[in-house]
Amino acid sequence: MSKKTLNKTNLEALGGERLAALLIEVSTGSAEIKRRLRLELSHSLGASELAREVRKRLLSLRRSNSFVSWRKRKALIKDLRTQLAMIVEKIAPEDATTAFDLLWQFLEIAPSIYERVDDSRGDVGDVFRSAIAHFGEIAPRALIDPVRLADRIWGVVQDNGYGEWDGIIPLLGPTLGSSGLERLRGNVEAYAAAPLEEAPEDHEAIQFLRQLRGGDTYAVDRKSRFVKWCLQEIAATAGDTRAYIAQYTEEDLQRKDVSAEVAGILLADARAEDALALLLGSEQDDRSLGQEAWDDAYIASLVALGRNQEAQTHRWACFSGALSARHLRDFLKTLPDFEDVEAEEVAKAHVLAFPEFSTALAFCIDWPDLLTAARLIETRADEVNGDHYLLLTPAAEALRSRHPRAAVLLWRAMIDFALGQGRSSRYGHAADHLADCAALDAQITDYGAFATHEKYIKALQSQHERKSSFWAKVTAVVWLDPGHLETRK
Repeated sequence: MSKKTLNKTNLEALGGERLAALLIEVSTGSAEIKRRLRLELSHSLGASELAREVRKRLLSLRRSNSFVSWRKRKALIKDLRTQLAMIVEKIAPEDATTAFDLLWQFLEIAPSIYERVDDSRGDVGDVFRSAIAHFGEIAPRALIDPVRLADRIWGVVQDNGYGEWDGIIPLLGPTLGSSGLERLRGNVEAYAAAPLEEAPEDHEAIQFLRQLRGGDTYAVDRKSRFVKWCLQEIAATAGDTRAYIAQYTEEDLQRKDVSAEVAGILLADARAEDALALLLGSEQDDRSLGQEAWDDAYIASLVALGRNQEAQTHRWACFSGALSARHLRDFLKTLPDFEDVEAEEVAKAHVLAFPEFSTALAFCIDWPDLLTAARLIETRADEVNGDHYLLLTPAAEALRSRHPRAAVLLWRAMIDFALGQGRSSRYGHAADHLADCAALDAQITDYGAFATHEKYIKALQSQHERKSSFWAKVTAVVWLDPGHLETRK
């Protein structure tokens, strides 16, 4: 390797004095590099000195109120990651208690950062989400009073506007212990029992909007949801499933999504009978909200009770009703050899006759079963919805090599829809699809009941010859008459 390559070994050969001079040179005019060098110098003096520098920087970031432009956004994110790395990698190994306090302070600056930077890409949020996870490794080594910690947690969860403290209760559950969790529960219950705080007099427009939302009912419901969330977080952290479930009302347990969640908890506690009874007691309607979770919990309950045939029956019902590939796979896995092959053939026949063509095609492509997909397309070509391009485009690509005729039918459907509906924004794609049809024409020796490529082109020209913007995009050579080619530019 060349001695001019920038690597650790070659740089070390320059010597400390030369490297120091170079660092001074490259840091001139760069606040970022100067800041990093200062942090490294502080660390050389000990964790406490480095902690002082990090604390000063966090305070500076919190006090700043200038908007961060997109040009400076990367620098801010890098700065945040650097401060976090100093806390986690350099301070925590030597002084976990100080690192814990600094990490807490780091999370506390989140609102001030969010308020002055556009985080539509989510990378600023990623920094804070990664930061909170480090409490789990630092807290057990820190000297923390559980009761005081409970009060600190209660303070931040009440003002968690950006979600920066999400998950803090289970993360610090081991550190809180029974005394800390009890203190936290007491704080929540005291808050729940206290009357609503009266808001300052609002503008008439705000009062009007509040009345439209039901007056104080909105505030009461919001408080109730917050209290329930807190108590469930505490119960889950303490492993108290009964207290967790108790936060749901009878009306809540009627909902499929809630009953499925609670059934999962009961199953984990080896209470399969209770889980099944709860699921059967929930609303049995056709609404899809929570249906998939309910089905999974119901099957799991039946399996836990040894009622495997009933579980199989429900798996098949889930497949046949919505063409759930996952439930069909689970159904087939439990069958003996050869029986699974026969069952899969029955499933294919069901897919071919399924009322919703797009759902059936999506199943075939995802399974994957391209032969059945081709049969589906060719037997029900008049049902292909050319507007479903997000499904048809990848399906045609998957079919083009082994089932070119089916692929052409999908491309034709998208072409016909774009031209028939006058969707000029899709004309470019339609022209590409026409080129794909032309490219596969030589591979299709028999179009069967469908028009040949030549006839299809003639029909397009007859029906849409005035759509000049489309034909202007058609650059592929197309057949017009036997033995005759024409290129439209």
